[in-house]
Amino acid sequence: MSLAPSANHDTAAGGRDSRPARELAQHAKLLGQQVTAEVARVVVGAEAVTQQLLIALLCAGHVLLEGVPGVAKTTLSKVFAKLLGCQYQRVQFTPDLLPSDVTGTSIYDRNKSDFVLRKGPIFTQVLLADEINRAPAKTQSALLEAMQEQQVTVDGQSLPLDLPFLVLATQNPIEQEGVYRLPEAQLDRFLLRVEMGYPGFDHEVDLLKLHSRPPADLRTLFTPELILGLQARLPAVYGEDGLYEYIVRLAEETRKHPDVSLGASPRAALNLLKSARARAVLDGRHYFTHEDVQAVAFPVLGHRLILRPEAEIEGKHVADVVREVLAAVRVFEVESRG
Repeated sequence: MSLAPSANHDTAAGGRDSRPARELAQHAKLLGQQVTAEVARVVVGAEAVTQQLLIALLCAGHVLLEGVPGVAKTTLSKVFAKLLGCQYQRVQFTPDLLPSDVTGTSIYDRNKSDFVLRKGPIFTQVLLADEINRAPAKTQSALLEAMQEQQVTVDGQSLPLDLPFLVLATQNPIEQEGVYRLPEAQLDRFLLRVEMGYPGFDHEVDLLKLHSRPPADLRTLFTPELILGLQARLPAVYGEDGLYEYIVRLAEETRKHPDVSLGASPRAALNLLKSARARAVLDGRHYFTHEDVQAVAFPVLGHRLILRPEAEIEGKHVADVVREVLAAVRVFEVESRG
């Protein structure tokens, strides 16, 4: 049963005017279509992944792109960053990379007879952390404060980052030698984990044809001001009270699941809400439904749930648990309370 507002519903929760949400939906849908078209000129078969990147952008969240080598994770990240019209930096993570190589450090300036800060690549608006699992945990953790607080502390001095701030991290899930698994605390800082698989036969043929032509000249579709404006209007997207209860029930169900040792936190529930709202406006709607929540459940929850060792030995996957949780929690139809 659908938890969508009635046709004559004109105000959001608490009596707020829904016009900002309607305008956001109209604008976001058009931008989403343009971004998808631009990305397709360089990376084929990435429409679903592109939509999830847009969801993270609207939510002011970060993305962990996961896939085997050669599926264009880095290329897609670079193309998406180009479309945003923001400052961009790329860091290739390696086993010998130090935290100061990411955040920066103070160096002595003889001319000034004082220490001056040499900022690292994290002082940007879009940071591509390529192959993030190649660096040890200490270096990975250099991103934690920036991802959560939008600031960086160097030599005891806290410095704000320019907004919007977005981390796009890539990692190879199959390689075991010379890589370091991301700690749970850092995984939780990513709004979404997006899996990129092989493109499929027809898309791979199109890929070969695409790379037989001159490189595409991409358009810049966003500005920092536009992105911040879109993000500020996202909370106006309407949802019935029953949807808030539905999201909490999903989170609670993950905590009770017999195969899960660590379930979804309240932050995970909040990210489900934000991501569902973003998906709705990208579809041109000023309200979200339970279908939006279900559609973003795996990207939001998949990297936050920790399975019990016994379940892993039995071959259970997080995707199986998310499907079981969605099947276990019923969707109730409620009357509009606006």
